[in-house]
Amino acid sequence: MRSSPLADRTVVVTGAARGLGAAMARQIAGRGARLALLGHEKPELEALAEELPGPALAVEADITDPDALADAAARVRAGLGPVSAVVANAGIAEGGPFPSSDPAVWARVVEVNLTGSAHTARAFLPDLFDTRGFLLQVASLAAIGAAPLMSAYSASKAGVEAFAHSLRAEVAHRGVGVGIAYLNWTDTDMIRDADRYAVLRELRGHMPPPARRVYPVEQIAARLVTGLERRRTAVYAPAWLRLTQPVRAAMPPVVLRVARRAMPRLEAEIPFDHTGLLGAGGEADRTASAGRR
Repeated sequence: MRSSPLADRTVVVTGAARGLGAAMARQIAGRGARLALLGHEKPELEALAEELPGPALAVEADITDPDALADAAARVRAGLGPVSAVVANAGIAEGGPFPSSDPAVWARVVEVNLTGSAHTARAFLPDLFDTRGFLLQVASLAAIGAAPLMSAYSASKAGVEAFAHSLRAEVAHRGVGVGIAYLNWTDTDMIRDADRYAVLRELRGHMPPPARRVYPVEQIAARLVTGLERRRTAVYAPAWLRLTQPVRAAMPPVVLRVARRAMPRLEAEIPFDHTGLLGAGGEADRTASAGRR
């Protein structure tokens, strides 16, 4: 096997207990890196750490808690050495009409996806300055083309895209790279749970054929890890997503046109139920949040 730039480096992956985070952790470990696995669900993190071929450390931490992240960064530094790369992957989602949405749930999606990503960067930037490292921020196609009934998720992913662009310009002279990963629908607990709701499933079905497809998590993880190795400023998974960038100004009018045709029929045929936080990751965040109250 070819030598990887990640070999013998310490890499942090947030949201590593399952889904895309766990798939990326396995592939990064296979390239010879030391893994710090952050997230809720300590038993799942520890099980993954035991499975990986090289050194790995499971750290339970809420990315919306700056003190917990600062403690996590110190533990990673002490246990695995200075961090050379961070994958800000942790995220949650909920769906439903905005006017009747629960303000607390809506705000929690933004808090985890946007504010939590910023807290993650803040906690590990001292290491990245020392190692001239790299931060990969996981965004979404939703940052380019926002979808109806997903207002919190779309707003948060547009926010992390803007945050990453700003941070990249701020830290480039320190030798730190910042990349943005744009993802389409990926076969994770979150997306499988979303498909249980007929209205979200129908809305996905109205997207153009490439955009409505759900991609295997291992395929998406492989593209992101290659982008991490190459310190790409933008990673598109699948690759065709890069074609949306030159036409992104046209995306909102296209979404509007499709929604104007589809929403009246869907409203008449399907109840627009609120999903709450989606998937096992959403449930883990809800449980952890309840435990803090």
